Amino acid sequence: PAFGLFLFTIARDPLRIIILIAGAFFWLVSLLLSSLIWFIAVKASDPRDERLQKGLLIFGVMFSVLLQEAFRFLYYKLLRKAIEGLVALSEDGCSPISIQQMAYVAGVGFGLMSGAFSMINLLADALGPGTVGIHGDSQLYFLTSAFMTMVLIFLHTFWGILFFHGCEHRRWWEIAAVIVMHLIVSGSSFCNPLYVGSLVPSYMLMAAAAAWAYLLSGGSAQNLRRFLLCK
Repeated sequence: PAFGLFLFTIARDPLRIIILIAGAFFWLVSLLLSSLIWFIAVKASDPRDERLQKGLLIFGVMFSVLLQEAFRFLYYKLLRKAIEGLVALSEDGCSPISIQQMAYVAGVGFGLMSGAFSMINLLADALGPGTVGIHGDSQLYFLTSAFMTMVLIFLHTFWGILFFHGCEHRRWWEIAAVIVMHLIVSGSSFCNPLYVGSLVPSYMLMAAAAAWAYLLSGGSAQNLRRFLLCK
């Protein structure tokens, strides 16, 4: 699905590809900074204190979420300046791409880079050593991880639309809603290996974020109802 989004909506437009790559780069920088801070915190702490190590892991996840959203805001500011430059250079005084389109492409960029790193971790685990479920654990690790990767890609796409809309219209509660949803989805991963506790809330939030982003992008509630009822 993620490759389909890129192929049918982004790949044919060079400007969208540039925005996508830049968005992926911003997500990557946020991950590197959060990983560096977590690594320093772990090295400076007592590795034998399991409670402390678990607390540092929770802190690392929450801090990473906040840093990602901070970089999403910085990317919005950068794209806003880029639009002003494109308008100044264009002959008709109009930007070749709207802020809504930028929000979508930037969200896909965040999601694709997030999914790529998730898949790298999965492939590293798949190489072994060991066999999934050999000690009675769930054998659905790779399958559920794949579904979780997919939902995160879509969520980042919808979050990008919601976040940029909130910034554009100064609706800070929309930005806060994105941050809260991101924290919930990331925090639900601590329910694993009880995968129902992470997948079900994540997909419910994805459906809500998708409907919200659809309405903010100009879609109507009537058309959404017809789609859900297959009319």
